Amino acid sequence: MTQLHDLTALEQAAAVRTGEVRPVELVEHYLARIEGRAALGAFLTLTPERALRAAAAAERRLRRGGDLPPLLGVPTAIKDLNNTAGVRTTFGSVVMADFVPTVDDAVVEKLAAAGTISLGKTNTPEFGFPCYTDNELAGPARCPWDTSRLAGGSSGGAAVAVAAGMLPFAQGSDGGGSIRIPASVNGLFGIKPSRGRVSNAPFGGDVTGLGTNGPLARTVRDAAAMLDAMAGPVTGDPAWAPPLPEGETFLGAADRPAARLRIGRYLESAMPGVSLAPEIAAALDDAAALLESLGHTVEDVPGTMLGPDVLANFERVWSLSGTTLPVPPERVGDLRPLTRELRARGLAMSAQTAMESLFALRVFARRFVQATAGYDVLLTPVTTMTARPLDWFDADGAEDFERQKRYAAFTALYNVTGQPAVSVPLHWTPEGLPVGTMLVGRPTDEATLIALSAELEQARPWAHRHPAGWHDAEVAPLRGRDDG
Repeated sequence: MTQLHDLTALEQAAAVRTGEVRPVELVEHYLARIEGRAALGAFLTLTPERALRAAAAAERRLRRGGDLPPLLGVPTAIKDLNNTAGVRTTFGSVVMADFVPTVDDAVVEKLAAAGTISLGKTNTPEFGFPCYTDNELAGPARCPWDTSRLAGGSSGGAAVAVAAGMLPFAQGSDGGGSIRIPASVNGLFGIKPSRGRVSNAPFGGDVTGLGTNGPLARTVRDAAAMLDAMAGPVTGDPAWAPPLPEGETFLGAADRPAARLRIGRYLESAMPGVSLAPEIAAALDDAAALLESLGHTVEDVPGTMLGPDVLANFERVWSLSGTTLPVPPERVGDLRPLTRELRARGLAMSAQTAMESLFALRVFARRFVQATAGYDVLLTPVTTMTARPLDWFDADGAEDFERQKRYAAFTALYNVTGQPAVSVPLHWTPEGLPVGTMLVGRPTDEATLIALSAELEQARPWAHRHPAGWHDAEVAPLRGRDDG
């Protein structure tokens, strides 16, 4: 029998509009599922009373009629790196455990304006630095397909919530792979939009240009609808992507046939000595074969664009984010080793070195985009390995960072260039672990990626695949399986 969480986000929105489902029903259903799956570590903070009030308001709005927002009554959640007025926002750190913002981030306001109802704040690593999700407040976000493994990061809590049926879709953010990595690990579709597509207001800026907000969902259409809700500049933004042509939407792109595309398979990484685990290589080959079977041309891109200076400059720029953390000097010792390491590197850097690294990355990005402009889409791995065991990254800060660089050796390149990129869940290993494949578009061309991803989804559907416990009232932290 179909349950509420079996419905996609868009199916839920349609059911709310026709009166088949009430927003309060949806909120209560998902809150019960979240409570029964607390061991998966998806959430840092729940806001049930607030969500139920919003659901009741949505029902009153339905009764009044008139022009209704597209996602009215559909539950979601906000990553705990994003400010939410009146709701605890910890940034995954004990240092910020009691912080309650007085303003919403722009993306929070936009999702609320679209009618979604937030159930709380999803788990994230301390200040979003790692590519896995663990912290001292909520512990690790566990991959529901195998709960002895990490869910990826830094949007790991959001991904777990969607993959385990605690939410139909969720907001994430991505500064070096933080949407695409957990999407790949958890069998979801995730979009890192183009630089400037989604506003980082009111506090985020374009100092490094690496980070952006984006959706995680079970289907391409759900993710596209969420991107439509998120997209658009806020007055005063330092940069913004051009709007879609009049009358077009990202959801519309998911509903139209993809053109025949020239796709470049790109396997070069800025991390020296990187090799792909057999399961990752098999997933990439499988994706290439599927694309060719659909009529697209897939060819290898010559790997001569990434020198060692690209990685060195990225590391310096990445550590610059640690210099602005709101951490009093007397609380530095409370930070996790990796955060302390990156903060110390950033503070030790001279202004000249910082500016030279930022400048070098911008020059490289321009040259990379020009060199690959002949391809409509790039095809590349998301990670080099499958989901890592819970203790795999446990080390001092410097070694932790080195392990992350080996694991997530491909994603950050496209944060540097600002190109849109998605992770598409096309492959599962014989052990039942999802493996995503990354597709990268030309600057500001999310529409082509969405149309192509929808074509892949139609050719090889994945939304029916669920981890263990999908149909259960609650689930214990045991090894997952594919019951779809």
